[in-house]
Amino acid sequence: MPLVLVFLPVALLYFAGYRVYGRVVARRLAVDPSRPTPACDKEDGCDFIPTKKGLLFAQHFSAISAAGPIVGPILAALWFGWLPAILWIALGCVFMGAAHDFAALVASVRHDARSVAQVMREHMGRPAFLMFLSFIWIALLYVIVAFTDITASEFTHAEFGGTVTTSSLLYLGLAVGLGLVLKARAASLWVVGPVAGALLLAAIWVGQWAPIELPSWAAALTGGNPRKAWDLVILGYCFVAAILPMWLLLQPRGFLGGFLLYGFLAAGLGGVLLGGFSVRTPAFLGWTSEGHGPLFPILFVTIACGACSGFHGLVCSGTTSKQLSTEKDAHLVGYGAMLAEGLVAVIALSTVMMGTTGTRPDEIFAGGIARFLEVFGIPRGFAMTFGFLALTTFIYDTLDVTTRLGRYILQELFGWSGKWGRIWATAATVIPAGYFLMALPNDAYAAVWSLFGTSNQLLAALTLTGITVWLVRTGRNPAVALYPLLFLIAVTGTSLVQHVAYGTGIIQVSAAILFVLAVAIVWMAIRAVRAARRVTAPA
Repeated sequence: MPLVLVFLPVALLYFAGYRVYGRVVARRLAVDPSRPTPACDKEDGCDFIPTKKGLLFAQHFSAISAAGPIVGPILAALWFGWLPAILWIALGCVFMGAAHDFAALVASVRHDARSVAQVMREHMGRPAFLMFLSFIWIALLYVIVAFTDITASEFTHAEFGGTVTTSSLLYLGLAVGLGLVLKARAASLWVVGPVAGALLLAAIWVGQWAPIELPSWAAALTGGNPRKAWDLVILGYCFVAAILPMWLLLQPRGFLGGFLLYGFLAAGLGGVLLGGFSVRTPAFLGWTSEGHGPLFPILFVTIACGACSGFHGLVCSGTTSKQLSTEKDAHLVGYGAMLAEGLVAVIALSTVMMGTTGTRPDEIFAGGIARFLEVFGIPRGFAMTFGFLALTTFIYDTLDVTTRLGRYILQELFGWSGKWGRIWATAATVIPAGYFLMALPNDAYAAVWSLFGTSNQLLAALTLTGITVWLVRTGRNPAVALYPLLFLIAVTGTSLVQHVAYGTGIIQVSAAILFVLAVAIVWMAIRAVRAARRVTAPA
């Protein structure tokens, strides 16, 4: 069967979902284009900046697009087959993920662009607020562990590891240089942008001819295990990136990453539509995957970000809500960007469906992207490096933001301020992640991926819990948040129970803590809804 015949129905479903169900969600949220947004009311030229919807869509899409919708679908297809994976990606995006992102964005805008945690604090009380922050911090640890180890696996790849390492280091150095140039106002973004893009291509080319290998003495520090050594180096990067000014690394790196993100999308869409590839892997492998567990709930929490991601709610209520110039744009930015991420997940899934060989998700992804690019005459070596670097770039984006969010949460919880507050809060986030990575064997990401996906989707469920309470307390129908909430609670609750029952060590303990926090927050939400109904009930 031609690959394009699988891709096109999903694309049509996303188009119909945006046009039809997206409008249903907008009506339930009472989106009002005439209502002033915080970006307009509080415009300060720094955090609150009204932004055109096209530019805001691109920025938001770059922020939420990470390695999750790439690695998760590939693993799910290898374990259960591509058919259940693509069904969850298609239906989950339309009815759960996109609705979650849309609702989180509008809820934040209606609460002066405050975070989801602050929305929960207003409608459910301070205890729920503190528990939600604690839950977020633990969930972020698993993001750091999983994505750090995936990056380390790329740096130690037998054939392309040194090449990707060189290109990655040049990419980060280029980002810092771009930040310095823009800060000094030596040139505008429109002038340096094309130059930076050309230098990024040069970095990929240089990587093929000057691969960097980890020194033997560095590997010796971790018992001769180079992958563990790279884990520590990448965590060091996380520490530095989380305390540096955003203009120096995060913002210019995000701009550069956009070149790779849209290049990857162009390669994927072009390859799927024009490459003439056929589906060569089984549609269904069984209801249970040996070594991984039953399809329910493992398939759903494995794909996680490709269908619904709680991390997106943090982005929606952290930066995007401060830039929305009109509530009307929330439909495109909140709902539409998640559907675009669904396309990323489908392209990643396609690399498995077309029979790309490899032993790890990053290898399969890079090999698939290389096959897409070869359709347009791109040499394999350059194409493989591009694929690996594209995935690494998505991971850098996630690691930067996640570590910084972890710092913010600890500073808010404990009142740590100033330079040393930033340093201690960052260290307190990075060190536990390092403990996880050193305690787990190679391929630590595989050991924690299920719990990472569980915590991420449970974060979405808890975000929807707060939104449901808000909608009930304001007299509106909560169905668009409530029904996805109930499904995600069933999926993630089952997964956490399995981790507690069959897990070992720190993973078992973490799952138990997450379960207790989630139950407590849901119970507080039920109490808040009951209290609201008693207030509005007729005498």
